[in-house]
Amino acid sequence: MRSFRFWVLMASGWLYALNSVPSFAAEAPILSVVQSQENATQWTGITNRLQAAGVRYCVIPLAGVRSTSDWGDSGLLFLPNVETLTPQQAIALEEWVNQGGRVIASGPVGSLSAPGVRQLLRTLLGGYWGFSLNSSATLKPSKQQWSQSGLSGTVRGGVIVANDTTSQPGAVWESKDNPTAVVTTERSTLFGWRWGVDAASNPELDSAWLQAAIKRYSRGDSANGNTKAQNCPSAIATAPKTISIPPTRISPVEIPIPSSQPTPRKIEEPIDRLEQRTRLNVVPSTAPINNLEAIALKEDLENLVGRVESARLAANTIGNGSHNKRESEPANQALAQARGVVNSLPQLISQKNYTSARSQWLTARANLWKQFPTDRPLATPEIRAMWLDRGTIVRAGSERGLAEVFDRIAKAGINTVFFETVNAGYPIYPSSIAPQQNPLIRGWDPLAAAVKLAHARGIELHAWVWTFAAGNRRHNALVNQPENYPGPLITAHPDWASYDNRGELYPIGQTKPFLDPANLQVRQYLFNLYDEIISRYDVDGLQLDYIRYPFQDPAEGRTYGYGRASRAQFTQLYRIDPTQISPQQADLWSKWTAFRTQQVDSFVAEVSQQLRQKRPNLILSVAVFPLREQERIQKIQQHWELWAQRGDVDLIVPMTYAMDTYSFGRLAQPWSTSNQLGASLIIPGIRLLNLPSIGAFDQIQLVRDLPVSGYALFASENFSSELQQVFNSTQGREAKEKEPIPYRQPFVTALLRYSALQREWNFLLQNNKLQLKEPTLSAFKRRSEGLESALKQLASAPNPSNFAAAMASLNTFQSQFRDWMYPQSLENPYQVRAWTNRLATLERLLRYGEQALQRRVPIAGK
Repeated sequence: MRSFRFWVLMASGWLYALNSVPSFAAEAPILSVVQSQENATQWTGITNRLQAAGVRYCVIPLAGVRSTSDWGDSGLLFLPNVETLTPQQAIALEEWVNQGGRVIASGPVGSLSAPGVRQLLRTLLGGYWGFSLNSSATLKPSKQQWSQSGLSGTVRGGVIVANDTTSQPGAVWESKDNPTAVVTTERSTLFGWRWGVDAASNPELDSAWLQAAIKRYSRGDSANGNTKAQNCPSAIATAPKTISIPPTRISPVEIPIPSSQPTPRKIEEPIDRLEQRTRLNVVPSTAPINNLEAIALKEDLENLVGRVESARLAANTIGNGSHNKRESEPANQALAQARGVVNSLPQLISQKNYTSARSQWLTARANLWKQFPTDRPLATPEIRAMWLDRGTIVRAGSERGLAEVFDRIAKAGINTVFFETVNAGYPIYPSSIAPQQNPLIRGWDPLAAAVKLAHARGIELHAWVWTFAAGNRRHNALVNQPENYPGPLITAHPDWASYDNRGELYPIGQTKPFLDPANLQVRQYLFNLYDEIISRYDVDGLQLDYIRYPFQDPAEGRTYGYGRASRAQFTQLYRIDPTQISPQQADLWSKWTAFRTQQVDSFVAEVSQQLRQKRPNLILSVAVFPLREQERIQKIQQHWELWAQRGDVDLIVPMTYAMDTYSFGRLAQPWSTSNQLGASLIIPGIRLLNLPSIGAFDQIQLVRDLPVSGYALFASENFSSELQQVFNSTQGREAKEKEPIPYRQPFVTALLRYSALQREWNFLLQNNKLQLKEPTLSAFKRRSEGLESALKQLASAPNPSNFAAAMASLNTFQSQFRDWMYPQSLENPYQVRAWTNRLATLERLLRYGEQALQRRVPIAGK
């Protein structure tokens, strides 16, 4: 077992080290409390509660833990809100527990660690933090486990997902289904809230639970008494520095750019953490399958059957049915086998035959993937975008080298390129506005070359710009700058910078410093830069990336946005410096969050207005996080629903990056079906890094079955030859004539996509596979032909009158479609959902076209 865990953790790129094991004293336990990078900002609250509880404790700095003995000799360890452990530390902790140590932990322990570490911690702690509750809930302790009083109260926490066989619920939340709030084992107790944080729980409740947990593992003596730490490996740490500013005096305050900062440990980027929250990682294993995982396995395989059938139907109806007679027996066998696995999964799991359940699932998925028709055309008109990254541009080295990149992209049927134009504060082109062109570019203008090359190949070129992120530690290494160099902008204009609540430029665990969105000079600089781009170069669009604040978590005491201008403006409005308020002051904190969100909202509106006045045909897009709306506003102050509702942006590109299609769907589907996005078009993002080609194709097929208008691939540097061959066959220029791009010709696109639907229905009717009988069939055909006629009229002559007629015909057709297709949905529910989604896509295309007509933007007809 040890060797298995060792190699799992080694896969994360770490070395294993095993030293001496602890010897535990027989006297009363002294609590060893772990101080980490994540709980540093919470440390004052943690130590105050420890002192108030009368607990004898010592402090173990996590950065110094490298072996088993480093966990101390108290026998009882407390991990308050520690989210990152290295594989070396996790293995040492496992050995420490195996030698008799006991662990108390709180919050999302290990949630930012490598996958192997997270799995090991789940075993040690008997469960893991599943997700945060939307609001505070009442904690209800188990009377069988706890005899102490004072354990009930209102807490803001999260749901603990318990291991079925090794743990017991120590408390539940009094909410729907009574989810687990505390989980216990013989060796550990895990609290489902951030202990020591005022925004999560009150001091009395925290103290009561810690005392109860200590008593649970006490060896006969009281854990209370003298609070002086004994045999401590280190002294008690002091609270971290905070910004201390008189609330009404802003101008005298000096917050210099830190000349040196401690290098943070390697940590996943925020987008990676989001992907980890939803991942369905199925690998051969004997580990138990809980109810949520069982549901996910069954649902994903059922939907994959639907996607394969949907793709094959689309391929069979293109080219006048020239592929209809292809051998279909292997596909039928794979589909039948997969349906059999779907039906057998519940029984296998109930019998605890977890190895067989996973093995059969993986085999069925592999066989189904082989049945995707990746050798022939099947795509309808859609936005096919790709981010062309700075690294690829630099490696191209010249216009000639860049031409080879665009040749590949064009053959693959990509019709939109997001060209990285401003990265880490550096423009890719020689600018008269920015302090410095990217030093990795010498002797040529990549943006001018890209516009020329793209247009020669019928591709739209959109300038992709970093908005408020002004530097990048990773980029610093490439241009021979110090790691903490804040980038050319903040170096030239220190007052433009924003800071976190520690007064630091770089947020904890992140690699990019940010500008202050409230600073008028910052905003004017960015307006001037974007105006230069669209005036000097014939770009077709502009994409705003990093159009937000950096990631924060107020519940953990990690906040950001304390730039000089923001503080001055907020103080003028509310007569208090935002550095003097906390999330516990609900009204003031709500105002501070709204203030920062408004800075981003107003910037997007002003950019949209100014650039469209100059270039009415310019397409404005935003790359955004697919977090839930309120969570996103609290953590990054990004409210892109509002931008869409106001008509500020044409394309919303949520970064729905996932390593499996099930997780991708969980991220993409809520936004693809949202009715809160006005007339903007949704383009889910797919990250190609480490994603197998067939996995990427599977995600694209899901996109084609959702009510969206296309997809965006991140990024060109990960565009493999294998995936290019798939694209060449299924959507490439060699396979299809030039098609309209939805955001340029929305009405023509709607007509062509509807024609594809009609071909599928006719194909199934001809093969007696569409469950429509008279008189329903006649009504269906009559309405279908009427909608076709209305869409043709609109595509030929885009005007308000034809739009109204087409929309009325579409809405009537949609209202009756579900009834018509009810018999078909009993036989193939996935396909009917896909058709319904595609009809919804037509409606969105028409709404987008209507908005363009209202803005008097010319729309090309058929």
